[in-house]
Amino acid sequence: MNDIFITPHLKLRETEGSRFDEGNGPGLLSLLKSAPAHETPSPSIAYFRRFARDCAARLCAAGDADSRSLAETFQTIRPSLGELAFKVLEAPPLTGGEYLTADFLLSLLLDLEAAIEAACAAAGGSPTEFLRSLGPNWKDVGKISFHLAENKNDPDGAHPFAFMASFVHRLGEGDRPRHLPLAAALKTHADNRPALNALLAPIQKAAESSDLVRQLWETRAIFKPAAWSASQAYRFLQDIPAFEAANILVRIANLWKASPPKAAVTVALETNNKNRLGTSALLDYSVSVSIGGDTLTESVIQELLQSAGGLVRIRGQWVVADPAKIAAVLAQWKDAQQLARAEGISMAKGLRLLAGADTGFAGGGDDADAGDAIRFEPGPELQRMLADLLAPGDIALPDLPDPLRATLRHYQLDGVKYLWRTTALGMGPCLADDMGLGKTLQILSLVTLWKRAGLLADLPALLVLPATLLANWRAESARFTPDLKLATLHPSVLGKADMDAMARDPKAFLAGHDIALITYGMVVRTPALAEIEFPAVIVDEAQAIKNPNSRQSRGVRHLRGSRRIALTGTPVENRLSDLWSLFDFTNPGLLGSAKAFAEFQKTLAGEDGSRNYAPLRRLTRPFILRRLKSDKSIIADLPDKTEMQAWCNLSKAQAALYEKAVDSLERDLQTMDGIQRRGIILAYLMQFKQICNHPAQYTGNGDFDPAASGKFDRLAELVEPIAARQEKLLVFTQFREMTDPLHDHLARCFGRPGLILHGGTPVKKRAGLVADFQADDGPPFFVLSLKAAGTGLNLTAASHVVHFDRWWNPAVENQASDRAYRIGQKRNVLIHKFVCRGTLEEKIDALIADKQHLADALLGDGTEKLLTEMSNDELIRFVKLDLATLET
Repeated sequence: MNDIFITPHLKLRETEGSRFDEGNGPGLLSLLKSAPAHETPSPSIAYFRRFARDCAARLCAAGDADSRSLAETFQTIRPSLGELAFKVLEAPPLTGGEYLTADFLLSLLLDLEAAIEAACAAAGGSPTEFLRSLGPNWKDVGKISFHLAENKNDPDGAHPFAFMASFVHRLGEGDRPRHLPLAAALKTHADNRPALNALLAPIQKAAESSDLVRQLWETRAIFKPAAWSASQAYRFLQDIPAFEAANILVRIANLWKASPPKAAVTVALETNNKNRLGTSALLDYSVSVSIGGDTLTESVIQELLQSAGGLVRIRGQWVVADPAKIAAVLAQWKDAQQLARAEGISMAKGLRLLAGADTGFAGGGDDADAGDAIRFEPGPELQRMLADLLAPGDIALPDLPDPLRATLRHYQLDGVKYLWRTTALGMGPCLADDMGLGKTLQILSLVTLWKRAGLLADLPALLVLPATLLANWRAESARFTPDLKLATLHPSVLGKADMDAMARDPKAFLAGHDIALITYGMVVRTPALAEIEFPAVIVDEAQAIKNPNSRQSRGVRHLRGSRRIALTGTPVENRLSDLWSLFDFTNPGLLGSAKAFAEFQKTLAGEDGSRNYAPLRRLTRPFILRRLKSDKSIIADLPDKTEMQAWCNLSKAQAALYEKAVDSLERDLQTMDGIQRRGIILAYLMQFKQICNHPAQYTGNGDFDPAASGKFDRLAELVEPIAARQEKLLVFTQFREMTDPLHDHLARCFGRPGLILHGGTPVKKRAGLVADFQADDGPPFFVLSLKAAGTGLNLTAASHVVHFDRWWNPAVENQASDRAYRIGQKRNVLIHKFVCRGTLEEKIDALIADKQHLADALLGDGTEKLLTEMSNDELIRFVKLDLATLET
């Protein structure tokens, strides 16, 4: 199905169409035209079509300007940013949805207005003529209009309303339609029967579904003004959808700004615990009847219930009321209040009610229309708690250690506040910041606060993560929070004796630690952990549990923790299935069961097939904190370039080949010296690099199975959020023979091909490859050999750079990284340096980091020279594989 998505460059694009190739404005303009009868538009197309048609409808209502330019007309009818913010809430999940803001919608509106102006100028006609060219729905001239007003001449109160039918004769000053009484149409078109029939056709159409209009038509009362009773006016209001469907305008004068207020039962939900919520926590609630937010007294309620219903005058104003429905809902909730006074209502259900995301609000009653008669609102304390989560900067936080607080950037400190407050309330947050914004540091800071508060005195926080991230978490903790005690629950680290001890008494083994790191695979193989109530369970790369039926996902969801946190760099809110899986872990029950959630999605559909996702977004928004590198408040606080190690684990095949190569080197060193010894060492260093890349590069068998290489696995994990964010990636390797396997692997990850440039690429083709990559719609990745592409190229479309294998010369690597980080780059650039744990790569990386104060040239020349000058024993110890790092 064709979809519209938003690119990181704020361009609308279609997955199967080309309407936006000329720009956002022309694309939206094309959506104004009537959709083909056979088309069933996707939610994203329906959303942007409604957006474009709303603009045209406003212009249509404005009519042709007598003196103002079209640009001035647009300026007067353009909605405010506040109104556009509500439009953002109504958006369906779509790729690039994280870029959808009120400011972006305003820019789309300006683009559409410019396209309409250009189309009008090209056609040489007026806006009305242009709108008429789009279809009959865009013009008012010639339309029938029904008017309802208050009858000022009603001596006995029996006929408090006045009705008149008119038709829009022409457009007058101020772009307002000029109306004539419908009876005048009989004279105006007396000599043109076809024109008269065409004018009156909408009335006949409305009469087919409105008994009121049918009676007015048959008695010819529709051709003259009439005084109406309240019951007649109420019938009129109920039939407005039928009038609008018949293309009849409806005008209600001097009664209400939009529609009459409705009397409704108001249920106020309030927490009975000021410090903790939790999806299973219970809320108190009170029941009242209100109109427009004003609570009615018991005597007024009785007056309302005893009225005939429809339009009722209460406290001097006309309101819509259904006494029978109000009485039924009021009785139901008051009965429930009596029965559940000691039990309350669950927080999960209460939040769904407040968001308008609970279809069974009245306890499963049979009246599907009861929603018109009931409204839910939070009490003051609950309102304050929820408001905290939407403005984390104002949350009070316990003291952090001074060095740690000084390290945190302002948005990271806000993130710690948000996590602290949300978990303290018993709710489960999802920290979904962009890659590179420091989710790890924020969690380590939070755990430090938990430790200082005594929450980890008996057991540690359990952190579930991919095996490839174990080293990163240990390194980050050692750097920023060295006082935290970490345990890694994996046999390669603990050894058999420790694993046996943990199996015998997990609580005793874990006591004294602050964080216990465990891989997703080990969670499945350690079911005893599900019997322990941890102070917190945190999952990193939470998209790993998006399949609710997988063993991995079930194993994680069975873990017990009084606090639950999910971390992900992927915008999960853009896919409903992922959203449910995530919330089933962080806030079990908030979105109901998978079956109930699927049924709820059906209720979001409107009569026209569109979907309004605002209730779902209101429900989940307090529990997802997502900051983008492109946010104005974030980018000013970021360095231009961020470098990070991407730790990789050797596969079993790689480890076996690596150890075999070390043994072979040790034997060869016994028989060689001088220049021959230097040559053999350099040759083995190259072999170690090849093994770390992929066994197939070393063996030459051509089988580049991704599962056989830890680096290929790590690259796939890294690419998932990059692809989801529609960002671009450069991958550098010093080996030409690796460019094709890397390209094929990345093409599978991104779902589309990329580009390759190496020494064999003809020079005359290179500029074209660069231009293709730099284009907004260009390929998402570029694989380059370090020597051929390390200098001279401008590749600022990329915001990520991967050094798949290391040159061991910072100057050379920095030159390559600067293909993306250079003049013209408007985004923060993340540099990912792949390093295999326990191998020569890790030790060289540490050596480089330790000697950063040396000149780049000296270090670059000296690294390999340093290795060749080591003694045999020193060299073997240096290159020997550290088996304790082989994590799976």
